[in-house]
Amino acid sequence: MIVKTADTLQALAREILLKGGADEHNADIVAEHLVSANLSGVDTHGVWHLPHYVKGMQAGEIVGTARPEILNETAASALVKGNWAFGHVTAKYAMKAAIEKAKEYHVTVVGLVQACHIGRLGHYVEMAASEGMISMLWAGGFGVEVPATVPYGGRERALHTNPLAMGFPAGEAPPMMFDFATTAVSGVKVLDARRRGDQLPAGCLVDKDGVPSTDPNDYFDGGAYLPFGGHKGYALMMAVEFLGRIFTGSDTFTDVGRGGAIMGHQGVTMIVLKADLFRPLAAFTNQVNEMGDRIRDIAPAPGFEAVLMPGDPESRTRAARKRDGIPIADDVWESIVGVAASLGVQVS
Repeated sequence: MIVKTADTLQALAREILLKGGADEHNADIVAEHLVSANLSGVDTHGVWHLPHYVKGMQAGEIVGTARPEILNETAASALVKGNWAFGHVTAKYAMKAAIEKAKEYHVTVVGLVQACHIGRLGHYVEMAASEGMISMLWAGGFGVEVPATVPYGGRERALHTNPLAMGFPAGEAPPMMFDFATTAVSGVKVLDARRRGDQLPAGCLVDKDGVPSTDPNDYFDGGAYLPFGGHKGYALMMAVEFLGRIFTGSDTFTDVGRGGAIMGHQGVTMIVLKADLFRPLAAFTNQVNEMGDRIRDIAPAPGFEAVLMPGDPESRTRAARKRDGIPIADDVWESIVGVAASLGVQVS
């Protein structure tokens, strides 16, 4: 295990992205986002992705110097076209636009098309929470060309990981937020398990015949992910697909060779509303914190150390890793060192 400070890791990520084809504006945003994900304990969306992003730029799937733009808008809505810039750049731009509109018009909806991988969805709902906003984010379209998940009761791939996120401000306290795929396990965790020879928990996969499996190799041999929570998770997965891809019309913005097979059809919808829409913000956040305290005070069940609110694991990990450094698995570090060497970037 390698341990690096956030500043060291961010500087290295920035240099790799610059040498790989990004400009300074985009490299700064992406490097900050990746390290923020690692700080939050969401290593599947952190610097692990650097080699893949460099390959994406080299293949023309990601345009490292592109900028997003507003394609059309109303007072309380906008459709943002990313022009195949890094998804992190485009999603940050879109969320900032949604927040600014919500400040004036109270409730806003912003759609996002032509965006590459946008990273940790929690990053964006935390942005909104820091401005006293409630937000929801729905991302679909990943399974149009490369389906990965069976529908409930099915044995053939039809959907993908279809993530969603929500965030609620809590005043000076960390926001109540969550960010997860609607599959029982993320794609990166399946890749990591195969690379490391690990098994997955039950209920994550089926093999090519639709039989439940814990072997990550079965996914790559024609198997599929499972929706979390059976038919309930499957229904939520469908809602994400409708709000992400179909609502935004992302299929009409595809561009051969851009975005890659998975991100080429991605559509994202962001819904942002002022937390003080119906009552003073202080009254809202006070009750949020009272509710949080009541939940955290509940005695933990056997096998648990404490009851946490959604968002607590990220905020606790962030504090620990800012203090102690960010741990990076040896194989992940080797891949980062390898892409750095290929670009002539010195790694200390």
